[in-house]
Amino acid sequence: MAGEDMIMAHPGEIRRLHVIRKVLEGVIKQVEAAEILSLSGRQIRRIVKRIRCEGTEGSFTNREGEHRIGGHPIRLRTK
Repeated sequence: MAGEDMIMAHPGEIRRLHVIRKVLEGVIKQVEAAEILSLSGRQIRRIVKRIRCEGTEGSFTNREGEHRIGGHPIRLRTK
């Protein structure tokens, strides 16, 4: 598999991508995807739009690598 990028994702994100791909292929409707993933129709529309614009990477969390809200800076937590 030379030349391919590897994407690390949580199992829930992989499941979400699988369901959204079915929406993009026309196999299921956005409303059905919302029910399957326990999300609102609006959230599904936003995810579909992001995947159309950014590709597969658009479906994964944009916050990866950020520290949690209210957390201490990394240099303070390591002491």
